[in-house]
Amino acid sequence: MKNEKKLFITKGGYWRIAIVALAVVLSVVSFLPNTPLFQKMPQWWQESMPDRGIVLGLDLQGGSHLVFEVKTERTVEIVTERIASSLSNTFEEKGIQAHVKVDGLFVIVSPDDMDIRKIMDIRTIIEDVYPTLSLSEISEDALKYRLTEREVREIGRKAVEQTVENIRDRIDLFGVTEPIIHKQAGNEVVVQLPGIKDFRRAVEIIGKTAHLEFKLVDDESPFVEELPPFIPLAEEAQFLEEIKDRIPKERIVLFQRDLDVGISTPFLLKEEALLTGGLLTEAKMSVDRMSIDPYHVSITFCNEGAKIFKKVTGQNVGERLAIVLDDNVRSAPVIREEIAGGRAQITGTFTMAEAIDLSIALRAGALPAPVEMIKNVTVGPTLGKDSIEAGKIASIIAMLLVIAFMITYYRLSGIIASVALTMNMTFLFGIMAALNATLTLPGIAGIVLVIGMAVDANVLMFERMREELRTGKNPKSSVKEGRLKALSAILDSHVTVIIAALILFLFSTGPVQGFALTLGVGVALNLFTTLVVTRTAFDILYHKRGVEKLSI
Repeated sequence: MKNEKKLFITKGGYWRIAIVALAVVLSVVSFLPNTPLFQKMPQWWQESMPDRGIVLGLDLQGGSHLVFEVKTERTVEIVTERIASSLSNTFEEKGIQAHVKVDGLFVIVSPDDMDIRKIMDIRTIIEDVYPTLSLSEISEDALKYRLTEREVREIGRKAVEQTVENIRDRIDLFGVTEPIIHKQAGNEVVVQLPGIKDFRRAVEIIGKTAHLEFKLVDDESPFVEELPPFIPLAEEAQFLEEIKDRIPKERIVLFQRDLDVGISTPFLLKEEALLTGGLLTEAKMSVDRMSIDPYHVSITFCNEGAKIFKKVTGQNVGERLAIVLDDNVRSAPVIREEIAGGRAQITGTFTMAEAIDLSIALRAGALPAPVEMIKNVTVGPTLGKDSIEAGKIASIIAMLLVIAFMITYYRLSGIIASVALTMNMTFLFGIMAALNATLTLPGIAGIVLVIGMAVDANVLMFERMREELRTGKNPKSSVKEGRLKALSAILDSHVTVIIAALILFLFSTGPVQGFALTLGVGVALNLFTTLVVTRTAFDILYHKRGVEKLSI
């Protein structure tokens, strides 16, 4: 008996017990935030210990399921406009007299004469500088170019990917816990917001393009006299249609809108944007109690943006600089002096929430294209509560049936397997809580599946032990040999499931990831409980206590 006790110690039984005990304690501590007991813990515990635990997904706690369509056509138009502006500057630098304009998705180059040599020079420049442009048509007085279909698809793909990232940044800044944001077929972006309380505000933040530009106001053009001091909001489109042919070259008309009164003030602006929001490093809501409109957004530019802003304000003292947000003139203050330091303010009739939301959108970056909400499904919390209860009942029934079968069929060894199964579930919930994993309905299905698979390794091992007993070996040798011979089959089956779960997790989205997470982690933990917990229990029984008969 002494030798057997010594054998137990030298085989590392104590440290295995210590590891299991530590794992149990850590799992319980991590899972406490998901129990009512956490609120009864001392203040120092609540402040220093994990305080989130497992996060419930949209299908369990309710929230909103939104689908947005990214208008990639507008992104292509913006790229086309930039190319046209760049070509115009290139022709000017090379001394080529040619007018460049944009007509929808086409870049139209109109030389001062259609001399064949000049046309060839223009084509060479365009095709060298912008190989993504293809010649669509040569008319009597112009060359018409358009982006290649491949480039259009690439621009659209990048626009959708950038939109997903910008929306994710905005939602993170808004403070939604565990949102699910991903691209789906075509130009659609799916946004799931579990537990969202201010739905309308969240949608406004997501959909706000937040394209910020600084443009000079043209107060010198005679055309300004044709602009009325204000027009009704509803008549903007009609007014633009009436004056579009009289707007001077390289000028645009935008409006400053007062939604409360229902009027718009038209501005004649120089088309070129001197500075954009892409150079911002900070945007935050600020308050000026001495102002009629106290809430505004303070912005700070990066070093490059600060230099441009200083140059722009220094060269245009006395002129008005319009701050344009999503083609809406927010304000047009007069430049009194050169402004150094790269700081400015966006003023207007903001509420506090509007100023905060605008600062969030600007910090997260402008969307590369407008988005339109095409689907909105609200999941009520009652459904989530019913789903949780159903999941609990299914998990408990599955666990009890598995335990009953194991104890009935394998007796004392079945009890050991049941203890290992309980440990497995404890570790699984502990790890999910420590990772702040999101639990969804498919995740609960994964847990139920893990319960069934958790005893598979023990079944393989027990059957091997029975085979060893039939050959006449004693319990000690049967346990050892059965465990060793079953090890390869256990590793093969578990590793293949873990690999499949890992691939599923990496290449899937949303609730499917929840299923893959619980399945993969649960099966991996089953290896641990089989190789450590079950082995330790058998060591205690058949080494330390000297049991002579194997109950299996």
